[in-house]
Amino acid sequence: MADRALHIGVDGRELVGRATGVGRYLVEVLRAWASDPDFPHRVTVVLPSPPRTHLRTMSDRISWLVDESAGSGTWWEQTRLPRALRKCAIDVLFAAGYTAPVRVACPFVVALYDVSFYAHPEWFLRREGMRRRWLSWLAARRAKSIITISQFSADEIVRWLGVPRERIRIAAPGSPPPGDLHERRRREPLVLFVGSLFNRRHIPDLLHAFALTLPRVPDAKLVLVGDNRTNPPIDPAALATDLGIASHVTWRQYIDDDALEALYSEARVFAFLSDYEGFAMTPMEAIALGTPPVLLDTPVAREVYADAALFVPAEPDRIAHALETLLVDDGAHGALMAAGRKRLEVYSWTESADVIRRALEQAARTPA
Repeated sequence: MADRALHIGVDGRELVGRATGVGRYLVEVLRAWASDPDFPHRVTVVLPSPPRTHLRTMSDRISWLVDESAGSGTWWEQTRLPRALRKCAIDVLFAAGYTAPVRVACPFVVALYDVSFYAHPEWFLRREGMRRRWLSWLAARRAKSIITISQFSADEIVRWLGVPRERIRIAAPGSPPPGDLHERRRREPLVLFVGSLFNRRHIPDLLHAFALTLPRVPDAKLVLVGDNRTNPPIDPAALATDLGIASHVTWRQYIDDDALEALYSEARVFAFLSDYEGFAMTPMEAIALGTPPVLLDTPVAREVYADAALFVPAEPDRIAHALETLLVDDGAHGALMAAGRKRLEVYSWTESADVIRRALEQAARTPA
């Protein structure tokens, strides 16, 4: 417990516009703080534009300060945010999105969910990669502590940023509440992918694997949900046409949360084939709503999901076999879902929010 009640500032840029993974993480942390009757601190979330409507009434303990301006990215973070923090007499800042103001007057804790821009600079445009690497390195050096979401990411931060391991705290995402376990016995033969489309997420391999699956499961459908951020560009619709599967493939760049939950509840299989993630939250969302995942076999996927997923290499025939297994084999599907529900019990937003609270309390004891 802190020696006194603090005024915690939060960089809320990720809470405006369309929901992002960082935004979802931050919302759940704020909800956990708001619902904790013993949470002693006052929180002010500073944003460049008004937050989504449902957030404004989260709790009387959380205030929303809109410092509106034409720019809402790095320029806002480096100029408007530090001034707003000073005016509010913030004691400590939670910089929830990889970077922090260079001239922030108060101590701060920064969240680094992964360091893909260091480990794989080829995935980023040159200017964007340089900006991310410089600002995250500077924030990590100056932060009182660093929050990350898996042991894998902690090791990567030590490796690429040279941060001592004792300055890093792991606050993994909590699991969503499980859906109705009395779901219908057999779902539609729908394969679902949710997440921004990056090259590291092997969308072409997924499409090729789905094409191999169709002759054996001819009524199967594949739905991709996410904005296209591939570089060099990949056009999933054109690739589906070239493979002769366009009538079975739907790509939606964005859908709202209600529609997304409905898709999770309808799908039979979730596919997420990523080379590099800090955690990967969408497979957890799928498990909570009764959809077992097929994941690329990586150390972080094994760490997070253990026996609650089928793991495959980036080989279309092996991916196709896993998709077909879960599409047609009720026994395999049920066994994986049972393991998934048990895995959900490992992750708690309450515990993760408490890790962040304690890091902020410790940071506030030492001047910036």
